[in-house]
This record gives sequence, structure tokens and C-alpha cells, in this order.
Amino acid sequence: MLVLGRKPGEYIVVNYNGLDVKVQVIKSEDGHLRLAIDAPKEVKITRGEVWEEKQFQISEKDIEKNGIKERTTI
Repeated sequence: MLVLGRKPGEYIVVNYNGLDVKVQVIKSEDGHLRLAIDAPKEVKITRGEVWEEKQFQISEKDIEKNGIKERTTI
């Protein structure tokens, strides 16, 4: 994991498979952060808590399908 410090107005650009995704800090106040994400329409952007829930549901399906007794979180 790469950890960067950015101030409001500053940004990073992530390039994946030739697609540029720009993530800019819009506001930082009292531990809260506002980000602006500029990405091509074909890039899916998902909030972390939504992504984690989906991973948990996928794990649950594997448990049911394979008859696994213990549940692990991702």
C-alpha cells in the first residue's frame, strides 16, 4: 500500500491499463476528507464499505456452496 500526504487542491493520478484516474483532495477538515475522482466511465468506483460488504457476501456464498463451517472475513 502506498500512503501519500496531499493538501486540498493537490491530486494524484493512477494509470491502470492505459486509463488515467485522477483523485484530488477537495477539502480536509477535522479528520474528514472530501475527494474528487475523475475517471473514464468504464472505470467502476465503489466506496470501501460497499466493496467490503460485497466481498463478505461472496465469501458467504462460497461457504454455503462448499459446506464450509467456519466463516472468515476479507
